[in-house]
Formats: sequence, C-alpha cells, structure tokens
Amino acid sequence: MKINKVERKKFRVTNKVKKVSSNKRYRLSVNRSAKNISAQIIDDIKNITLASASSNTKEIKLQKKNKKELSSIVAEELAKKAKDMKITKVYFDRGIYKYHGRVKLLAEELRKKGMEF
Repeated sequence: MKINKVERKKFRVTNKVKKVSSNKRYRLSVNRSAKNISAQIIDDIKNITLASASSNTKEIKLQKKNKKELSSIVAEELAKKAKDMKITKVYFDRGIYKYHGRVKLLAEELRKKGMEF
C-alpha cells in the first residue's frame, strides 16, 4: 500500500524520535492547524497520553489572542501539568511541521518553563 507525502514525512520524523527514545523520557507531540495548536506528552511504551494542552479549550478561547500568543499560553499550561507530574525531560516530536513560527515559539516557551529536550 502506498502512503502519501504527508504521512511519509510524519512517519519519518516520529520514527527517528522513537528510535532514540528511552524509558526515562517521554515524547512531546505537537499538532497545529490553521487556527489552533495542541501538544501532548505521550508514553510510547504504555501507549498512553500523560498530559495535554490545546488552544481549543473554553478558557483559552475566551481570551481571544492571536495565534502566536495562543502558542505561548498552551506551552505554559502544558509545562504546568508536566511539572505537577514531575516530567522534565522529553523528546520533541514536531511531526510534519517545520521548526519555525508557532511550533518554535511553543518549544522555546516550554524550555523557559523548565522542560529539557
């Protein structure tokens, strides 16, 4: 079965992250759409999501910020949840998106809040 270009690109990036991952680190996956951004911390060994944050929640939607500000708000929320779970080291899985713009802002804000990747 032939897979399309986007699926192939996502598989390539995610597979590289999974190869170097260990039991001590989780995967931080980023999803971006035209209006929203979301991120989640995933345990690939147990196949569960440990923490997630999205700009699609009611509290964040009511703030009516631009897209770049939404990225930093989502990063703050995810960092707070990760700190409560005592997660500091993760692997950054950017998926099919370039490390640029809103994805880069999200990553830099998470680093400022104490996450290591």
